[in-house]
Amino acid sequence: MSIPNPIILSVELQQLITSELAHHYRVVPKQETDSTLVLSIAETTHRPEIADELSLYLNKTIVLEVCPDSLVDSALYTYYRLGNVLERQSEAISYKNDLLEKIIKEAQQLGSSDIHLESFEHKARVRYRIDGALIEKYTIDNQDYLELVNKVKIKANLDITEKRLPQDGRINYENFDLRVSVLPTLHGEKIVIRILGKDAQNIDLEVLGLEDDQKKMYLEAVRQNNGIVLISGPTGSGKTTTLYATLQLLNTIEKNIVTVEDPIEYTLEGINQVQLKENIGLTFSSALRSFLRQDPDIIMLGEIRDATTAQMAIRASLTGHLVLSTIHTNSAIGTVSRLIDMGVPPFYISDTLNVSVAQRLVRLLCGACKKEVTLDIERLPSNFKTTQLPKKEWVAQGCEECYYTGFKGRKAIYEVIPITKEIVEAIENRTIDHISIMEEYGSIANRAFNLWKLGETSLDEVFPLLASNK
Repeated sequence: MSIPNPIILSVELQQLITSELAHHYRVVPKQETDSTLVLSIAETTHRPEIADELSLYLNKTIVLEVCPDSLVDSALYTYYRLGNVLERQSEAISYKNDLLEKIIKEAQQLGSSDIHLESFEHKARVRYRIDGALIEKYTIDNQDYLELVNKVKIKANLDITEKRLPQDGRINYENFDLRVSVLPTLHGEKIVIRILGKDAQNIDLEVLGLEDDQKKMYLEAVRQNNGIVLISGPTGSGKTTTLYATLQLLNTIEKNIVTVEDPIEYTLEGINQVQLKENIGLTFSSALRSFLRQDPDIIMLGEIRDATTAQMAIRASLTGHLVLSTIHTNSAIGTVSRLIDMGVPPFYISDTLNVSVAQRLVRLLCGACKKEVTLDIERLPSNFKTTQLPKKEWVAQGCEECYYTGFKGRKAIYEVIPITKEIVEAIENRTIDHISIMEEYGSIANRAFNLWKLGETSLDEVFPLLASNK
């Protein structure tokens, strides 16, 4: 018995009906002409009169083709996620009304972290980043896209006449904020909107993903009165969340905590937060210089970007302050090399760096539908060596619970390296052995391997992390 092929919908077809309509009638679009729309309908809900009802909604002649329930349901949860707030087709594609508000509201309800608005030669599109992956939601006529861009710029207090230079702005809502980045491209301006929560009170270090031994080392480092705690990782790896969870833990009535951030992603009661404004000279280094006159106990810098900021952070820690910050490196021990490259003397690093942390976010397999299969070792990266390969692995399948993506939620995995006396001596003598340190404390690649071996994620998801284990 042959297995029927899944229903594949282009973005243009998806936009023909709303999520509300699709789920109510259990239909998905198949084909459209000028006056006729062909819809696939689940066989258990098919009734001839549904065609007439949909004709009234959509102002088209409706042709219904009966399909197996499983195929229609799979398409519904893949392309029409629940929570869509677009109510009627005529309103959903009415670009001249409030499409921007609908996009923002829908993205927030679906748990999206970013909204991408992009212009190309013949059309524009809207994509959402959900659980780290981009999904395409809408296509828009180029003329209507220009109106959408102008509406974003006006709300973000940007110059709508400036189309040659990048611009950054912010849109404030009651329960969340939006960070707006506008970038000129070949066929128009691309906009990325980051959705920022305002309240960090519920961020808890206990649930972020630190293993027990890592948590013990990390807490010992952040509970010291002075020194530097650095968290590294690529953009979108959860560094800021870890920092906020740490600040939440340290935020007591006895401590004066000041931060400089770009942007302020969450607000914390009892902490003095400063928004970076480089256009008027308020940089990380200038803010840090002012902080030292504010009698701080704990200082959080959003990022150490240059030698000046690095050296001032070192100076602040040497004068009795605890400094928390992020830095862009590939590994926890790579932070040491990065600071040396910035011109910080090794003996200063050994005197001030309490702990170095690296982290990544890994998507977790949906527990309701993941499937166990025989492992094909040829799929492993060639440079990843281990003697502990499992005979089976778990792979993504897809179901209603995960919107047929096969994944549900993400987990942070960490490298945590306390700067011990032995590491200090190796730093000062420039004889530090990265490989042996990673073997002692555990690399991100090994943590990712264990997560995959336990069946919590897929090989495809951790493959880049395993391949980077050199």
